[in-house]
Amino acid sequence: MSVKIIIADDHKIMRDGLRNMLDKEPGMEVVAEAKNGREAVRLAEQLRPDILVMDISMDDLNGIDATRALVGKGLGTRIVALSMHADKRFVAGMFEAGAMAYLLKECSYEELIQAIRQVMSGRTYLCSMISGVMIRDYIQRMRKNEPSLLSPREKEILQLMAEGSTTKRIADQLKVSVKTVETHRQHVMDKLNIYSVAELTKYAIKEGITSLDT
Repeated sequence: MSVKIIIADDHKIMRDGLRNMLDKEPGMEVVAEAKNGREAVRLAEQLRPDILVMDISMDDLNGIDATRALVGKGLGTRIVALSMHADKRFVAGMFEAGAMAYLLKECSYEELIQAIRQVMSGRTYLCSMISGVMIRDYIQRMRKNEPSLLSPREKEILQLMAEGSTTKRIADQLKVSVKTVETHRQHVMDKLNIYSVAELTKYAIKEGITSLDT
């Protein structure tokens, strides 16, 4: 049977290129594409793919939080991160969220295929351009010394705020009340001791919750 794959990336030209190559690979089939993390989670729930190739810097719901949400659903879909970011925070964030592989977009297509095959065999994979030792050490330090201040839902709301969504739009998007969004927003501000949208946006970018240059 073919390995069923979903591609999640906010750039159509990237999705088209990956789909064209992966569909030509024996034993692999791209079953869907997603332009943001929220759509990726929804499609994965519907289609139950074996692999989800996940970008990180996507609007609406970033790849790290989408990975965490998807892994939490226990669907068995394995996440292969494919990103332009070599920053250790992004790599650590994806692995902590449950990804099994991390590659840079400048890696070769052959390495992506190798990563998918490794992940399908139950092994993790780290792009050859990133030092495995440094990442493992960083993840250990982060787990030990830097617990997350914000809950997954608070991060989700912070991302949407930073990307310019109004409270009403966030409430509609998440299917909750405006009051619930306002409560979460206040908790975010209180936890971070940051009370302006501009500063919250800077924090979100710094911590890899969003990237406004997607």
